[in-house]
Amino acid sequence: MTDVRTDWTRDEIADIYNSPVLDLIYRAATVHRQHHDPQEVQVCTLLSVKTGGCPEDCAYCPQAARYHTSVKVHKLMEVDEVLTAAHRAKESGSTRFCMGAAWREVRDNRDFDKVLEMVQGVNRMGMEVCCTLGMLTETQAEKLKTAGLYAYNHNLDTSEEYYGDIISTRTYDDRLDTLGNVRQAGISVCSGGIIGMGESHQDRIGMLLTLANLPEHPESVPVNALVPVEGTPLEDQPRVSVWEMLRMIATARIIMPKAMVRLSAGRVRMNTEEQALCFLAGANSIFAGDKLLTTPNPEEDQDRQLFQTLNIRPRKAFKDAEKPAVVFEQIPL
Repeated sequence: MTDVRTDWTRDEIADIYNSPVLDLIYRAATVHRQHHDPQEVQVCTLLSVKTGGCPEDCAYCPQAARYHTSVKVHKLMEVDEVLTAAHRAKESGSTRFCMGAAWREVRDNRDFDKVLEMVQGVNRMGMEVCCTLGMLTETQAEKLKTAGLYAYNHNLDTSEEYYGDIISTRTYDDRLDTLGNVRQAGISVCSGGIIGMGESHQDRIGMLLTLANLPEHPESVPVNALVPVEGTPLEDQPRVSVWEMLRMIATARIIMPKAMVRLSAGRVRMNTEEQALCFLAGANSIFAGDKLLTTPNPEEDQDRQLFQTLNIRPRKAFKDAEKPAVVFEQIPL
């Protein structure tokens, strides 16, 4: 069985990443079967609870206020609206519900209090509840934990070396600090990145190296293929091939064997055969629903057919962990 290590070298990861692709997939599939049920795939739903108007300059993101895209700015949704959407997602088969807000960082205000109430409500439904809200302080992470948050998503996006070419409004260390605050609060960490932004293969290896050598591996590692959006600096980037996605997924599976590896943005461009290869290479989670925040995603009927064709089933919530308790009296409502 592959050991869980946090002392990988760049050369070791590069050797894995650059190995012959069929050998790489075989090795990753073997590791996957040692640590996971290959017939299970977690189904997650991602909802944008506050859209657009973000002050940051992430070159890939249509929600940045400085870019002229078709995204319309919407204030934070009401709690009842979000809980209705979560209930609908659960009825459709999702076991994790993730709420995203286009904020640079969380502020201690009424909007954050609303998010805490949303977290409580989704937790009560028996779903794994996840948030992606930007940078967090240690105290804010603790409040989310007390509200019943199961996981927090904060992607590294790319390597530390290439990061400055994509984002200037927060540093790489800012991202690592947030991940540390999330881990300190006892919340499950979800962190991965995006390929297809003009980075080199060495940058992809560098991002995986950082993730794999954190004090604890992220429990969830999303692998996103850039979906170019008109009006953003990366609007003309070419599509990432399935072989590039396979190398990222398989390498992530081998070096972080217990993590959930998420086949995330860009799946809408993949056919059944390409997605099947990704599952074979170690991906065991997808996002369902027609949108990932603001970018397109396969329709529910397509995913239902995909699961039937491949004879895979949704993973149950909290399979390898306890459902977080909610300490109601500590949360402002």
